[in-house]
Amino acid sequence: MARKPAISHRKPHTFLFATGIENSYPVVGGPDGAPRRVDEMAKCGHYQRWKEDFALVKELGLEYLRYGPPYYREHLGPGKYDWNFARQTFGELRRLRIEPITDLCHFGVPDWAGDFQNPDWPELFAEYAGAFARQFPWVRFYTPVNEIFVTATFSGEYGWWNERQKSDYAFVTALKHLAKANLLAEKAILEVQPNALFIQSESSEYFHAVDPSAHGRAAALNHRRFLSLDLSYGHDVRGVMYEYLMDNGMTREEYHWFLRQAAQLRPYCVMGTDYYITNEHLVPPRGPVKGSGEIFGYYVITRQYYERYHLPVMHTETNLGDAERAPAWLWKEWANMVRLKDDGVPIIGFTWYSLTDQVDWDTTLREDNGHVNPLGLYDLDRKIRPVGQAYRELVKQWRHLLPTESLCLHGLEPDELEAPEELLKWGED
Repeated sequence: MARKPAISHRKPHTFLFATGIENSYPVVGGPDGAPRRVDEMAKCGHYQRWKEDFALVKELGLEYLRYGPPYYREHLGPGKYDWNFARQTFGELRRLRIEPITDLCHFGVPDWAGDFQNPDWPELFAEYAGAFARQFPWVRFYTPVNEIFVTATFSGEYGWWNERQKSDYAFVTALKHLAKANLLAEKAILEVQPNALFIQSESSEYFHAVDPSAHGRAAALNHRRFLSLDLSYGHDVRGVMYEYLMDNGMTREEYHWFLRQAAQLRPYCVMGTDYYITNEHLVPPRGPVKGSGEIFGYYVITRQYYERYHLPVMHTETNLGDAERAPAWLWKEWANMVRLKDDGVPIIGFTWYSLTDQVDWDTTLREDNGHVNPLGLYDLDRKIRPVGQAYRELVKQWRHLLPTESLCLHGLEPDELEAPEELLKWGED
């Protein structure tokens, strides 16, 4: 990639107030063990009510929407695509002047592509991303692969989704294929849309040791939580994580490919951080890791991620599954974000995820119970929830106070975000 991007031409000039349409589509195991596709846009009625959903986005006063077509339905085979639904929905978004932050892979792949253990999938996905960009050349904002760390964990380590494997080797294999697909997709999109900006939505995690004897285990997990973004942004990992990657199937050549490729793409990137009450964990000396609830919170954990990568930040996901307490959670997350911004972290946007309630996320989509999770700004009848009213008011109050502050992003120069030349060449011989 010969061209050097001009950062000031890539970064948004206004604060990105956003929501999202929940569009997960992993394959899970059915009661009989047979694979079963879950499609949250189907469960939440979006295929029938997408025009109404987009109108609700405008009703909230929002101009940005995390949204993606159903990848598993649109990529029919190598070089074969069905853009019918995407043409309708993205055409309507353009008509309404809603900027999509386009999510191209959200927890699953088409049946014919297998799963995240398939070494051919990253190149196949990059072809799809390039084809999408050619169909919709006006789209600027992308999340090529959503939550790489979560996808690799649930698919390769926990045995819940897609390949449903349970090993460090399967986790690392999924991780490197997802990160490679992400980088190859970014490169393919930039060949079509040189003004593209990549907002990488990733779960921000922290692991707390329950006692001193668990400190070593918690420390290793806190190093491992960064791996997806380390590979995506070309950050050289600690020795213990390098050994972990090498012991579980990554080669030196693959590792140095990530350092070189990611360094070229960093200037086009915004680090998206997702935070939920489930993002912090208690680590015992041995045995299962359990949820801790909120201990540090968004401010502390996002600060850790920012100090590692020094990239612009967007709060890309949050919600709470208690409709009565959700407005207070929104206010708390917003207050954390404003404090980070005041303390010098270049935050460019905020997202309540999602627009409507979701279904069966209480079992991480593994059970088909039809249980509605009250996480949305609207319920599934498209009636506004108290948190939707609170968010609409928040946007109205803050819309004209934040844009000029986001211009601090334009002081970043491409050379500040690139790896040293010696690092890019290291390991080539």
